[in-house]
Amino acid sequence: MCPMPSAESTQASAPTPDPVRPTRQDEVAATGSELIGGPLGRHALVGTSWWTPVRMIALVAIGMFALGLVQKAPCYNGAWFFGASSQYTHACYSDIPHLYQGRGFADGLVPYFDKLPGDMQYLEYPVLTGVFMEFASWLTPGGGSIQHQEQWYWMVNAGMLMVCAAVIAVCVTRTHARRPWDGLLVALAPAFALTATINWDLLAVALTAAAMLMWSRSRPLAFGVLLGLATAAKLYPFLILGPLLVLCWRSGRWREYGIALGGAAGSWLVVNVPVMLFAFEGWSKFYTFSQERGVDFGSFWLIMAQNSDNPLSTETVNTLAMLLMLLCSCGVAALALTAPRRPRFAQLAFLIVAAFILTNKVYSPQYVLWLVPLAVLARPRWRDFLIWQACEVAYFLGIWMYLAYTTSGDAHKGLPTDGYHWAIGAHLLGTLFLCVMVVRDILMPERDPVRRAGADDPSGGVLDGAQDVFVFGPAARPARHAAPVDGTPVEWATGRPDPGSP
Repeated sequence: MCPMPSAESTQASAPTPDPVRPTRQDEVAATGSELIGGPLGRHALVGTSWWTPVRMIALVAIGMFALGLVQKAPCYNGAWFFGASSQYTHACYSDIPHLYQGRGFADGLVPYFDKLPGDMQYLEYPVLTGVFMEFASWLTPGGGSIQHQEQWYWMVNAGMLMVCAAVIAVCVTRTHARRPWDGLLVALAPAFALTATINWDLLAVALTAAAMLMWSRSRPLAFGVLLGLATAAKLYPFLILGPLLVLCWRSGRWREYGIALGGAAGSWLVVNVPVMLFAFEGWSKFYTFSQERGVDFGSFWLIMAQNSDNPLSTETVNTLAMLLMLLCSCGVAALALTAPRRPRFAQLAFLIVAAFILTNKVYSPQYVLWLVPLAVLARPRWRDFLIWQACEVAYFLGIWMYLAYTTSGDAHKGLPTDGYHWAIGAHLLGTLFLCVMVVRDILMPERDPVRRAGADDPSGGVLDGAQDVFVFGPAARPARHAAPVDGTPVEWATGRPDPGSP
């Protein structure tokens, strides 16, 4: 008599699902692959050598990042220092070299503790970003002219941000393990390369991408710690905890959510409390500056203000923006609790961050970095992604041409106000378009490219394949089977193949 195999040996011997090949599911990916020889064949041996998808995508991301550095060459060679408008006409502006001296790093001032000359008084960035900036200043050679130091400071920051870019590409690639080639969307995103070294946003984006990877591996504590660190670098990552709360409510995963929330709060406090205790005024500058800042570039609020004889006050805009964000949050929560099948975590994470960007009173061009990895995880379709990226590139060029127009005096080189409003409209419409596509996938899961490949929620971790315990609306009274995604009947609540099906 042969012994019965154990559960462990059965699981170990189970065949690993084949990776999803976008060139077989995505028309744009298939067409684009012709540039390098066409789609992969059935017998292609990918991942059996050193050239695994993760390594290839990381190298592509570094290559695109390097092209972004080349695009900044006109500014590096003088436009940052000798001409206010030329850095805009060449679309190569960056905050990094300007803030080296403007925020006291050239003089050895300690962020949050030492006062700055002028009206700013203290560094207006969250603590972990301030640590990043300070660390880069330590690595910057101090000899030579201030121009030479600023060039070095930008190069040092660019090297550190390149590491962040590679981390983002790797994390997105590994989050959807069966869809590694989706990481190419991040690596090849044109707006990603163009805006990567404008500011320090890539630090928070890298920590958020790493947090998403940890959640997909069912490690809620690591997710929470990384998300708390990301929030200590930029404010937006904490928004992701909202959709996660609703998804854990629908699936009854309260313990995992509590662990994640505790980890996020703990790591945020570890970074912030020491500065709060000993330099509260400097620590609070980021929050007071965000509150007091007026309507600024890139927002629909700016279009309203520039076309009004009596523009709204900053306080009124703050209140209205908060109300709009609250309405969007309620809409995302209602969508999560009433959708016919529980939305994927990445879908709701994208929607909530996109809502914040659309309703905010300012949209700096580098804010697109916040959305790129979430967009790839939420809707990995080349056509839709490239449409959105085209809109963001149009805005990237539009804001610099508008600033060139406003700083060139009587020459009026660049884009006038009306033209800049069209650029803002392109950004808003592109982001709204991608939001609509994600919402459609949630309401019609059979059209979701991830679920069409037979997955439930690969970025969901403990949510992946979990039973629903709390649902509103028609989804609370489903038919026996959900709509088939790939031809196989599935359980409505879990998305797993129905054991009773042939």
